[in-house]
Amino acid sequence: IRAHIRALEGTRHPVEAPAALEMAADYIRDSLQSLGCEMTEHRFEDSGREFRNIIATRRGALYPDQRVIVLAHYDTVAESPGADDNASGVAVMLELATILRPLQFERSVQFIGVCLEENESADDPHELGRRGSRALAAFAGENRWEIEGVLVLESVAYAGESVIQTAPAGIPIKLPEQGNFIAVVGNEKSLGLIQGFARSIERYEIPLPHLSMAVPGLGEQLPDSRRSDHVSFWDEGYKAIMITDTTNFRSPHYHRPSDTLATLNLPFAADVCRATGGMVMEAGGAFSKGEPKVFNANNC
Repeated sequence: IRAHIRALEGTRHPVEAPAALEMAADYIRDSLQSLGCEMTEHRFEDSGREFRNIIATRRGALYPDQRVIVLAHYDTVAESPGADDNASGVAVMLELATILRPLQFERSVQFIGVCLEENESADDPHELGRRGSRALAAFAGENRWEIEGVLVLESVAYAGESVIQTAPAGIPIKLPEQGNFIAVVGNEKSLGLIQGFARSIERYEIPLPHLSMAVPGLGEQLPDSRRSDHVSFWDEGYKAIMITDTTNFRSPHYHRPSDTLATLNLPFAADVCRATGGMVMEAGGAFSKGEPKVFNANNC
């Protein structure tokens, strides 16, 4: 995880640092391709330019049309190196793909790096972020993708016992005062995914404090629940959760030049990786390569 963050750290912005943005996309592509994944690119136009979402697929052995997606955005705001936001999410996704490599899955598992989560539209300054994932979610809907769930890794490495936690306005639950936990946010339709993450922590005895929250509808009553790429999939009717360290509600480095690798808690990020991995194993139907499968004739 440290090596991936070190490789990605630096402003990755479509206007301020377009070359670095492309290098990050290449790094994600090359890392996942080296693991033997099937690679494709979802290209989309925005503000008169072409951008790309990087898609790596581990094809399911039994239900290849059913998908479990792990997703993280690789762009930053201008003038921030974006180590936590969101090199940490990309790094955990890449490490997850590595540690799951020895396994096969009943369903297809996809690892996706998306672009333009952060940046406002050049054509409409009131049109904020998530444009890469919105293009991808719309593409998924148009092509009738069968998505079992989308797990969005959104800033997952800033935490600690001495970190002060604050709360967004209107949140219906009390947050701990210490920013030492990972938050899992979904809507009511995605409750099964929220429960699956908690189940993974318990099953594998991962020492990861966590807080879960399901919001009604599409999160309209709590705007801060709609601040990452999971929302693009909610809006298309898919189940999705955001896995996050809560960003600006605990990190003084959020969207600042000080968002660097040196500020991060990598053992915490590793535990997030383990918990997410356990969840993917369950949702994807993981089994060891060469392991005999017991098939139910009613499923044939």
